[in-house]
Amino acid sequence: MAEIELRPVRDDDLDSLFDQMRDPVAVRMAAFTADDPDDRAEFDAHMRRLRTSPEIDLWAVTAGGELAGTIASFPVGADTEITYWIGRSWWGRGVATAALRLYLGRLAVRPITARAASDNAGSLAVLRKAGFRKVGTEVAYATGRGTEIEETVLRLDGP
Repeated sequence: MAEIELRPVRDDDLDSLFDQMRDPVAVRMAAFTADDPDDRAEFDAHMRRLRTSPEIDLWAVTAGGELAGTIASFPVGADTEITYWIGRSWWGRGVATAALRLYLGRLAVRPITARAASDNAGSLAVLRKAGFRKVGTEVAYATGRGTEIEETVLRLDGP
């Protein structure tokens, strides 16, 4: 496996991230996505908010020096939630698992919550390998599927 690293998101990452986040297969799998993944102006505005908010901790994930995706944490009420997006060309190669472990090693906050579509076996496996445990499910509207679906809520309490 290529060496996985985290670094700040750069302006020159945005074209690749836009392509990753509008991949129809990835959008369907992630389920909870932008209203219109093909809207570049909205994507740019969203990334600008993520990159400038003092409450959001956003990093690029690289594999062997190549941009593979992003990982971030953000507040949801009194909780901290984690999210990641790995480009489909990197799926099944351990990139998400390694990136999540790296990120958790630098994030001192606990507990941390995470969410994934209940049928997203890959993402759920990544979270479980990192020590997240299921704490519930919710039904919510998933823009990437155009319908309500079940979402699994997980939490990491320890290191």
